[in-house]
Amino acid sequence: MKEFLHQKGIHPSFKSYVIDALSFMALGLFSSLIIGLIIRTAGSPDVLNIPVVMTIGQTAMDLMGPAIGVAIAYSLKAPRLVLFAAVVSGAAGAELGGPAGAFVCALISTELGKIVSQETKVDIIVTPFITIVTGVGAAMVIGPGINFGMTWFGQFIVWATEQQPFIMGILIAVFMGLALTAPISSAAIAIMLGLNGLAAGAAAVGCAAQMIGFATSSYRENGWSGLVSLGLGTSMLQIANIVKNPLILIPPTLTAAILGPLATIVFLLENNSAGAGMGTSGLVGPIMTIETMGNTSSVWTAIILLYFVAPAVLSLVFSEVMRKLGMIKLGDMKIQQS
Repeated sequence: MKEFLHQKGIHPSFKSYVIDALSFMALGLFSSLIIGLIIRTAGSPDVLNIPVVMTIGQTAMDLMGPAIGVAIAYSLKAPRLVLFAAVVSGAAGAELGGPAGAFVCALISTELGKIVSQETKVDIIVTPFITIVTGVGAAMVIGPGINFGMTWFGQFIVWATEQQPFIMGILIAVFMGLALTAPISSAAIAIMLGLNGLAAGAAAVGCAAQMIGFATSSYRENGWSGLVSLGLGTSMLQIANIVKNPLILIPPTLTAAILGPLATIVFLLENNSAGAGMGTSGLVGPIMTIETMGNTSSVWTAIILLYFVAPAVLSLVFSEVMRKLGMIKLGDMKIQQS
């Protein structure tokens, strides 16, 4: 049986089902929900005031489920018919179970679709049939439960942040920042949990602390290209260096722990689920802060300080101290070019 599954390209593992799948789910989310929200925001009355642009953005947001379905199937290296049918699985999962439902239903239906793929002479009927039926069936059976569980947990985090903004500000900023740097998707986590308000603000600041922190503290090794790649791309580029010297995680993580409470208590920074796990990647975090809080001078002050200036200064100071102590050496944060 194990050999048969391997022949079908089915390799059950934490890496395949969590690390890789969540990473590709994030790409599906960015290609639909997140970019759609950015487009809709650009077309809103407060910005360009172009209704057709808002319609385009809303259309992209509404197709989040199918995008997740395709993304998951692609990450699992599904055959073509399974890949295309996963559109339906993702759509059904999203309708009944939210983003997490789309993830789970697409994953289940893709693996089952791969089992029957090219096993019959009527593959063009059997494979999409099994993929769709199992995907929609899973959505009907477990979708509502998944949606309830994820929604409840997300609301609990939001409530806990409002009750204990100092402690939760630290915990959320540190955890989400580390999730962004690790080979899992902070964006997918934030959207599945439906983070919003102060909790989403702390999460976005924690992610920014990792990105801008690594960008500035490694500038002497990586120059301007590294500054842009890390600061506006992803701090995940430092993963190989973290494995070699985990101590380089200390400066941006300390920065997140400091800025999280500042976001929740002093600046009352808010965000939404689309921006919470993105930080400064593609400037999505700041854009979603404006979408949530409005386009005012006080909001811009908070954005500039918490997303850019403070992470840069604090991480640079911490990393320089650690360099003088010999805990971080020249080259420890050098990004290897592929």
